[in-house]
Formats: sequence, C-alpha cells, structure tokens
Amino acid sequence: MAQQNKQTGIARRTFLRTGAASAVFLGSGIWTTDALRATNFAQTSKGEARNIIFLVSDGMSSGTLTLGDLMLRRRDGRASNWVKLYDRPDIRRGLMDMASRNAVVTCSAAASSSWGCGYRVNNGVVNWGPNDEQYTPVLKYFRDAGKGTGLVTTTTITHATPAGFSANVPNRGMQETIAEQYLERRYDVLLGGGNLFYHKYLRSDGRDLYADYENADYHVVRQKGNLFNIPNDEKRLLGIFYDGHVPYTLDHINTKEYRENVPTLAEMTQIALNRLSKNKNGFIMQVEGGRVDHAAHSNDVGGLIFDQIAFDDAVGVAVEFANENPDTLVIVTTDHGNANPGLNGVGSGYEGSNVNFDRIQEFKHTSNWILGGLSEESTTSQIRERVEEATGIQITGKEAVALQDSYRNMFYAVYPMMNRPSAVMGQILANYTSVNWIGSSHTADYVELAAFGPGSEAIGAFTENTRLFEVMTEAAGVEVERT
Repeated sequence: MAQQNKQTGIARRTFLRTGAASAVFLGSGIWTTDALRATNFAQTSKGEARNIIFLVSDGMSSGTLTLGDLMLRRRDGRASNWVKLYDRPDIRRGLMDMASRNAVVTCSAAASSSWGCGYRVNNGVVNWGPNDEQYTPVLKYFRDAGKGTGLVTTTTITHATPAGFSANVPNRGMQETIAEQYLERRYDVLLGGGNLFYHKYLRSDGRDLYADYENADYHVVRQKGNLFNIPNDEKRLLGIFYDGHVPYTLDHINTKEYRENVPTLAEMTQIALNRLSKNKNGFIMQVEGGRVDHAAHSNDVGGLIFDQIAFDDAVGVAVEFANENPDTLVIVTTDHGNANPGLNGVGSGYEGSNVNFDRIQEFKHTSNWILGGLSEESTTSQIRERVEEATGIQITGKEAVALQDSYRNMFYAVYPMMNRPSAVMGQILANYTSVNWIGSSHTADYVELAAFGPGSEAIGAFTENTRLFEVMTEAAGVEVERT
C-alpha cells in the first residue's frame, strides 16, 4: 500500500494506473490495440499552459448534452459551443471513467476529488483517503506556484465539485468548514451561492465570515450590480449571490429579482477571467454548471435544458478567452451522468417528437417552481393551473390526480424511485415533451471529455478520471511531489 504523509497531504507513489482504462472491453468482446493504447498516454507539453480553465456540467448525461444542443439548433439555428468544439482541428475528445474508490457510480465529491488530487476517494469525502490521508488539492499546488486560483459555480461555492479542487474534509456536507478553508488558503476568486455558510446569523457558530474575508483583503459582493462595479484590482474576490444554490436559469430568466441581483454563470466566468488573467504567472479556474445535476435529480426538463445552455454560454466565454490566449488549456467535461434523459420518438415517422420537444422553448418556470407551490393539500384544479402557468401545458385531470397521489404517498410505480412528486411531474411532462428519464439518481456512464490547448495531447481516447490531475499539473509545469 502506498505510504501517505498525513500532515502535508502528499502521497508517495507512482502515477502508473491501469484501473478501468486497462479493462476496456468493447462491444465486440475482443481486446483491441486502440483499447490497450488508451492506457499509454502521450507526454504532456510540460509547462506550456500558462492558464487552465476546467469546465464541468455537473450530472450531465450524454442525453443532456444532446438536448441542450438540439434546443439551440431548433430555437436559435446554431450548435452549442460544446458541440462546435468537435469541429476544431486541435480538439482532443474521448470518454472518461468516473468511478469512485468504493463504487462504480460516483458522487460529485469523489468525482471532483479524483481530478483535484489525483486519487480515487470514497463517495462523500473531499480529497480524503481511507486512512484519513489528506490529499493536497490542485488549487493549493497552483497557489503555491504563484498562480491565480478561482472557483465559479451555480451551486453553493462550498459544494462538492468546487471543493474537490480546493478543500479537505471527511464529509462533503461540512460546508461551513470548507468556507473557512477557502479563506485560510487565500484562493483568489470565489463566485456562486452559499450565504448560509458565510453569514453570521445563518452559520451554526455565529461567525461573521464575510467580515473575516474583508479583513483578509477580499472584495465581498452580494449582488450582481456590485460585482460589475468593483475595481479590477489585485484584491481577491468573494461573490455570494444566494442563500443556497443560485436559482435555476429558467426561473432566473422569468423573475425580475433574479435577473437584477444574480449574475449568470457566463457573467461570473467573464469576471473571474478578467481578474485572474492579471496574474503574470497564469491561473487555474474551475467553472461548474452545478444545477444541471439538480434538475436531473428532479426529472426537471426545463431546469435541465436551460441550465445546460447557461453552462454552454460559459463554455463560449472560456473558448473566446483561450482563442485570444493560446497558452490556455481548456477542459470541458462532466463528473457523472444523472437520470439519463432522452428525447423519445413519437408519432408517425417520429415527427411528433419535433412538436413536443419545441414546447420546452415556451416554458416560463421549472418543475421545481411548480412543485414548490404545491402540497398534499393541493386540489387537482390548483395543480393543473400551476402547471399551465409554468409550461403553457394543460395536463389532464387524471395526470393531476397522479401528482396529487404522489404527494400523499399513494402513487405506485413498479420502480419505486419514480414515486416521488418530482419523478411523477417529469413523467407527466414527458407526455407533452417526449423527454423521459430512467430514474432520478447518478449513473455510471462513461462521460464526455473534450480539451484543447497546450497539454491536451496527453488525453487519450479513454481516460481514467485521476489522470486529469496529472494533465493539469504537468501542462502548467506545477511541481507535485510523487515518487
């Protein structure tokens, strides 16, 4: 077993990994040269990447990528920024195995930690080994090398995915502790939700973490307008724009208060790039579209697609920056699938799918918004009215009864995961949108991985998640002690 140093968090072992990549078994059931070659990664262009932008659409099944791209093609007449990457001659594209240390299906904490420290850890922990080893996260390595560090997300800034690049806790739920660690480690830009873990009246210990950040020479902003008005100086930046996770994009678009007070993921990404690019040594930044995952858990088709598009807008910002700064490595991926949505064929010649799918363009609110205004006391009339207000769809009385029954624990599906109101709501809307789900939890899918820029040549056609830690540190020339 590899020897670990608990105080420094530095693990001494080789980087030779076989894992799932060495066990690729193609549909033909025959080992192929290409499958074996996937374990022999090319050498990185060491030190040639001044900047690294790592973009994560959390919980994005391949069907989610498709749905977002289809929406943009049908609504706006263009492909998504992500799919357009595949036309680049310098793109590296493949699949990635995201298993955690203890399960084929990963959680976001273990997934992000695999990239963030180069080890597979158990689900539920953040850069924390099975014997209480604390693995040094990648942002700390980059900070110590004099580079800028940033985290941008639509979840709480202390949530599992940003924490996987930056923190060490034995339980991902320790978000108050994670907020403290960010301050102790002096990360440069932190933008997202999470007032619950910073405000003295909301934290369990009463600590005024905002004041502590200000005393440590951070700009602290709480509203969108203030974010755009702060000076672009050398000070660090903490921006917290909601108590918990920031609102879903679809609700954001249609709610004046959100539009005025909460920045979009693309806007936060641009602000972060403006500040981090001032560092003459370069930077590393993680950008997460975190609510894609939450919408998938809720079988929320409007929430899912509009948040995927919002993430894609952030991809566009990153690509534009990298085009102007070719010493930038851009990595675009997801940490796991979730609920595996897909557009099903309906009607003669499947033409009904077109009409049904296009209905989503007219949605005003998410299914989460719908359900947030209902309860077991809601009448079928109230249910139908709220669904129509949010989606423009007039559901049947029978469908309203099914949703009512799910609130009252009287609805029965053969697959019990689909008994909850969110799952029943998802199935009802599937009758009108043709988008349906296999469940409401994470899946073990091999995920999409795309990259370009210096260091991207090290990514093979099939990659183990931990490999990306090496890709980033080697591309940037950041030294990591591994023996």
